[in-house]
Amino acid sequence: MIFKPRPLSRTMLDDASLVRDKQHCRRIGPCGVGRRALYLNSYFIDRHYYVPFSAITRAFKFIEEGTGGVRGVLAGRACLLVEYDGGMQQVCCFKYEDQIDELLRVLHKMHPEIPCVSEEEEAELEVEYERRRAEERRRPPLSMRAEREIEELENAIAYLERKPELYKRLSRAAKRRRNYQSRSAGYRWAAAAIMVLGAAALIYGVVSLVCRGFSGGYLLLCLLAAVFLFGGWRLLPTARNNNAAVLRGDKQARVQMQNYIDRFPAFPLPARYAHPIVLRRMQQAIAEGHALNVMEALEVVKTDLQTMNADMQVSQEEYAEISTIKPLFLNADYK
Repeated sequence: MIFKPRPLSRTMLDDASLVRDKQHCRRIGPCGVGRRALYLNSYFIDRHYYVPFSAITRAFKFIEEGTGGVRGVLAGRACLLVEYDGGMQQVCCFKYEDQIDELLRVLHKMHPEIPCVSEEEEAELEVEYERRRAEERRRPPLSMRAEREIEELENAIAYLERKPELYKRLSRAAKRRRNYQSRSAGYRWAAAAIMVLGAAALIYGVVSLVCRGFSGGYLLLCLLAAVFLFGGWRLLPTARNNNAAVLRGDKQARVQMQNYIDRFPAFPLPARYAHPIVLRRMQQAIAEGHALNVMEALEVVKTDLQTMNADMQVSQEEYAEISTIKPLFLNADYK
């Protein structure tokens, strides 16, 4: 192992166990989940630190507030916060928010004793759970028709769960399409300007280092120029990051889903909306009496999503569900 992970907690693994655990850990973004420890990134190196699961008291996602006014460049980032040793914290920023969700799902499945939400979110979930239980106690018994509709939706959920990669790809492609098309062309011009300045600063720094000898100031200039150069590159169209490629990926995801659900008799959703979260929210609409059948339940879900905006306060679980399925409906204009 070239770079041995550094321990953050007082609890440590022996070298032999650490090497085996890191080599076989499940890599998710810049972090990783092993059998004995959680591996966390530093600013520059992936999986540079580790915390044994026995030392972790809590791990959850939060959105870091942006400090700039250029949306899409300096906007808030999705981060993972890990608490260990009774109060110590480590923050890890991810490029893709769904990677944090996947990591927390894996962590919760392996170690259900570790809370995967913040203390505030845990309290809110408890209140929401009690509220739903009270509503269920007051709710009149379901009719036979409603039970059949809910059972039909449950069968559709089980069918989708046989190939989760299909609906995950569908959601990722919809998010990518929505993010790309909602990004103003002005950001690309700004990215191009940043790249030009970064390239010029990088060339100047390299030439100065060669001609004038080593200097900490010139080295820092080269590093900062490289950061701006690669940061601007992410926003510019490339062979894999352009409108045609984004639309093609979204279409392929929908076609694959359509081919899969065609083998299910009378699947209750069109391929563009085929996601377990949509089906569960439809079940909830029928169970709460807001809809009598599958078609009405889908309209209730559409209405709920249309009324939700960035100003509404929702739980982290609700936010994760909305951010996963709302791009599916936005791209289809809720049709």
